[in-house]
Amino acid sequence: MSEPRKIGLIAGAGPLPIEIARNCEASGIEIFMSRITNISDKETKQFVGDEHSLGHFGTRMASLKAANIKTIVFAGKIDRPDFEALEMDDVGEVMRPILANAAGDDAVMRIILAEFAAAGFEIIGPDTLLKSLLAPLGPLGKIAPNTAQLADIEIAAKVATEIGRHDIGQGCVVCNGIVLAVEAQEGTDEMLKRVAKLPVDIRGTLNNPMGVLCKRPKPIQEMRIDLPTIGVATLENAIAAGLAGIAVQAGGALIAQREKLIASADAANIFIFGFDAELGSPN
Repeated sequence: MSEPRKIGLIAGAGPLPIEIARNCEASGIEIFMSRITNISDKETKQFVGDEHSLGHFGTRMASLKAANIKTIVFAGKIDRPDFEALEMDDVGEVMRPILANAAGDDAVMRIILAEFAAAGFEIIGPDTLLKSLLAPLGPLGKIAPNTAQLADIEIAAKVATEIGRHDIGQGCVVCNGIVLAVEAQEGTDEMLKRVAKLPVDIRGTLNNPMGVLCKRPKPIQEMRIDLPTIGVATLENAIAAGLAGIAVQAGGALIAQREKLIASADAANIFIFGFDAELGSPN
């Protein structure tokens, strides 16, 4: 596939859309920022584009086509809304019952991607535009997990595989072999805030960090959208939860704000680690 010279970027929340847009501009790729009202970060307004409500799918597609966009990428966080109550345009109204009855987030994403594909758009993953976003194998900074922490990572990887198989979530927290939390609809940051409220006799603390956050793609994952993503905010919440590190599947997770994330993790003596895709997978 030849590299597109103009991209429609449908921007969720967080720093990832900005990072991708800046990299595209530096590479000579024109960006049309398709913002989502009350979701996209305000910094996205510095880029040429348009803004529409989340449920205005038809209006968004028409705007992208009017800007001569043929290739699109989804980036950033979008929490699952109440589709029964969400304001929709005509195209959205046709999609509403299917979206409302979708069992999990991956099912929702597939429905949305199919609608954009049917409208004639080519959909690519964020890593297609910025290869360095993908997590590498091994430690990202100066800190590496020890033997006990590697054992926690293996357990967490297995648990994440199983909850992903049922389209529940992409991550979990394990400490000393005990599963402290699994990610569901609340997302990673809220899960970590739950961990921070657990009794200190089963989790780590700021002075004695223990345990690991693990994130990996669901076995049923649509790899062009909603890949597991970590950034500085993830690290901050992991530190507040008393964790010793963060592990993500190498080649199957996105690293936002990489340089800042690694520097902050090293300063906090927290590891960021990419584990092999075979870890925790069924034989």
